Amino acid sequence: MNSMNWIRGVNATLGRLAPEWAAGRMREVFMTPRPLPPRDWELPLLASSERITLRFGLSALRWGEGPAVLLMHGWEGRPTQFAHLIRELVGAGYAVVALDGPAHGRSPGREANPMLFARALLEAASELPPLRAVIGHSMGGASALLATQLGLKTEALVTISAPSRILSVLRRFAGFVGLPAEARHRFIRQVERYTGVPAAQLDVKRYNLTIPGLVVHAEDDPQVPVADADAIHAAWPGSRLLRLSGGGHQRVLADAALSDAVLALLEGQEAPRVLPLALAS
Repeated sequence: MNSMNWIRGVNATLGRLAPEWAAGRMREVFMTPRPLPPRDWELPLLASSERITLRFGLSALRWGEGPAVLLMHGWEGRPTQFAHLIRELVGAGYAVVALDGPAHGRSPGREANPMLFARALLEAASELPPLRAVIGHSMGGASALLATQLGLKTEALVTISAPSRILSVLRRFAGFVGLPAEARHRFIRQVERYTGVPAAQLDVKRYNLTIPGLVVHAEDDPQVPVADADAIHAAWPGSRLLRLSGGGHQRVLADAALSDAVLALLEGQEAPRVLPLALAS
């Protein structure tokens, strides 16, 4: 029996006998990121960065000069996962600041959630020049959408592989780890207590999105269904949608079609609301 099957078996039993306890253990797992080191291909960009610490202790990397673009990675992610996009942005004359999310990298904290990520974006924006754009991957994208509802100011916003509603993420995780029905319900309630907001409210359909934006997603994303991109795009009148034929959940960050679409948005180039399906490069 592999470790995941063992965890599901334990949760199936304890989730019936002690649902609150099982829910609490899985909430801790869900909210506690693992420290994953950068890959070898990220190291050259890391070496060329400037490490900065913001007022409330958040750590970030900075490159280039020009209009400011703020980046937020996803769950268990790193700033340097945006390596290809960062090089393209710096080459086009932008200053890039990429955060270590709460409880990630050198930023403080042990646990994280979308609300903490959103507040981190607000804190960073308060110390940076007016933002030309905010770009978020996965949970970073969902948190960037949320941050705009909390007062984040930016001229443009880009989401990459982002979920459209947090409740779906919670349900997928609870199902993946094998929590039975009552424990799943309690898991969601516990997450809501820690984040301080009902999960159902963290849904793009409830947001008022008025800034120009770009929604990017790969057709073969195994973690966040591409239908989430359609939902974000449908709820966001000023957005463009770019669906890539391949790229999964992570490799999409290195796709040239992504960086081309981002630069076109930032430079004010006219484009159709739904961009042609791009082949993965």
